[in-house]
This record gives sequence, structure tokens and C-alpha cells, in this order.
Amino acid sequence: DVTGVQTCALPIFSPDVFFSPQGGCTAAIVAKVAAAKTDVLVLAYSFTSAPIADALVAAEKRGVEVRVVMDAKEAQDRGNQVRRLLTGNIPVMLDARHSIQHNKVMLIDGRVVLTGSFNFSEAAERHNAENLLILRDAKLAEKYLDDWKAHWSHSEPPAASSLTPQASPLKPQASP
Repeated sequence: DVTGVQTCALPIFSPDVFFSPQGGCTAAIVAKVAAAKTDVLVLAYSFTSAPIADALVAAEKRGVEVRVVMDAKEAQDRGNQVRRLLTGNIPVMLDARHSIQHNKVMLIDGRVVLTGSFNFSEAAERHNAENLLILRDAKLAEKYLDDWKAHWSHSEPPAASSLTPQASPLKPQASP
């Protein structure tokens, strides 16, 4: 104890860290999405992971607000999950403003940030050397939310003519 020196307790910073290949990144993302209560906001570059898309659709079905911004060029690649997301009633916007919209981020319930080099793809899980950080910090999440909103605001919905067969838009709905 030092006289005249004030101390304060610092929050314990304890992120979850995963590495690929085959290091559990996809399973960790699926688990976090499954635990979401209010919202999941996504910034994605490559998105070919069916398990992650399925987890987002399941979250939407249970009332969680899910919205996705993807890189416009990557959304045209075979195997992307745009169609799965759209048919699951998840709004998807395509970001063509940048040479590459290279973010790999999920914001969950306004306080959890998933980020790192890990693309939401099978290749990232099975073959690539990538990383995933899961951070719990509302102030950090707020900063990421500001960035997510900026990307959402300058992005556009997918046009039917620009999507691959796996990423065709929603099936036509019957008129009321």
C-alpha cells in the first residue's frame, strides 16, 4: 500500500481466441449466434459456410434481428450463402464502394464482437491459417456498430441479374 497513490480495478480482458484450420472457429461462431438474444449484424468478405448461414437463419426464425453486409464481388462467387440468407428472410446488402469490403465481423446483442482474419467459409475452417477473436465489450461493439452502419448505408440490395444460381433472390411471393 503506497500512501497518496490511488488505485482502480481494471476490467479483466478475457477474449476467446480460435485458430484454423480445424480449430473450432465455425463452431464458436455458430454457438455465439445461437446464444444471441436481440440482434446479429454481419460484415462479411467471403461467406460460403452453410453452418454459419444456417445459424443466422435459425436466429432470425426465433426473433433475433439479423442483417448482413457482404462484399459485392464475393457475393457473386459460386457457393456463397446469399440465397440461403435471403430465403431465410435476412436482409443482405452488397458493398461495392471499396475495392474489397474485407471485414469479417459479427456484432451480437450490442456487446459481443467477433472479428479476425477468419472468413465465414469452409476453406477458412478446413484449410486456411486464420484467427477469430470473440470480445465482450459494449464500448468496442459501439465503435464496430458505427462502422457497420456506414457500410450498410452505402451498400445496395442484390440484383437478381448479378447473383449466381446459388445466390438467386427470394422466390416470388404470391400476391395478397
